[in-house]
Amino acid sequence: MAKIAFIGLGVMGYPMAGYLKTKGGHEVTVYNRTQSKAEKWVAEYGGTYAGTPAEAAKDCDFIFSCVGNDKDLLSVTTGENGAFHGMKSGAIFVDNTTASAEVARTLYEKAKEKGCGFIDAPISGGQAGAENGVLTVMCGGDQDTFDTAKPIIECFAKFVGLMGGSGAGQLTKMCNQICIAGVVQGLSEAIHFAKQADLDVTKVISAIKGGAAQSWQMENRWETMKDGKFDYGFAVDWMRKDLGICLKTANDTGARLPMTALVDQFYADVQEMGGGRWDTSSLITRFEK
Repeated sequence: MAKIAFIGLGVMGYPMAGYLKTKGGHEVTVYNRTQSKAEKWVAEYGGTYAGTPAEAAKDCDFIFSCVGNDKDLLSVTTGENGAFHGMKSGAIFVDNTTASAEVARTLYEKAKEKGCGFIDAPISGGQAGAENGVLTVMCGGDQDTFDTAKPIIECFAKFVGLMGGSGAGQLTKMCNQICIAGVVQGLSEAIHFAKQADLDVTKVISAIKGGAAQSWQMENRWETMKDGKFDYGFAVDWMRKDLGICLKTANDTGARLPMTALVDQFYADVQEMGGGRWDTSSLITRFEK
């Protein structure tokens, strides 16, 4: 049994921390900016909650975080009362936030200075994946640190892989988001086209979902997209944050992402329609204004 801190109890972090306690049987201390959420988690799962990230991290073997963006991540790690101030030598920090590779590399170096390990470990699988403990976790960091952390991460994951050195996990997550952007746009156009052509969308999807057009998005979202229901997971606001990271990184590396840039602007249109908290399949609403 390991002593673990988990920082950030949003829709993803809350069940992930739960699996570390229930499936892993670990001793878990949680921290959340809104303390009532931490109190609720403790009431449901047991364990304890802390008043600051530094307090949560004290004497822990592993510290996990799942927060909003680079700024949030720096706040809970190296900011005032951040977890890095409470970590013991030899502890491993596993960050499940979708953030930039740049901040991952910065925190890797700062952890190293303290005699600690750092793994950037963004996740894919959405809220359902977190709640069912079947997330995909893409890691960046040192092999020995990864080997130590992997059995702990597996408490809430179906796949845990080391993609390369520090930052490689975040870069892999960017590839994931680039693919999703294109798939959702294509599916949105196909459903819109079918409607405009007076086709039965249900019959169309039934015909094409078993072939090369098949995707997770088609399997899980075509019907809700057809019916205009968009309360099923990852929000447009967060997708735009992620695509912004992709586009900045592409600019820094010389990669060309014309489709990603276009879909990012399409999601901006959805935000202007008041859909910032709708799930990403709401891209189809641009055709139905």
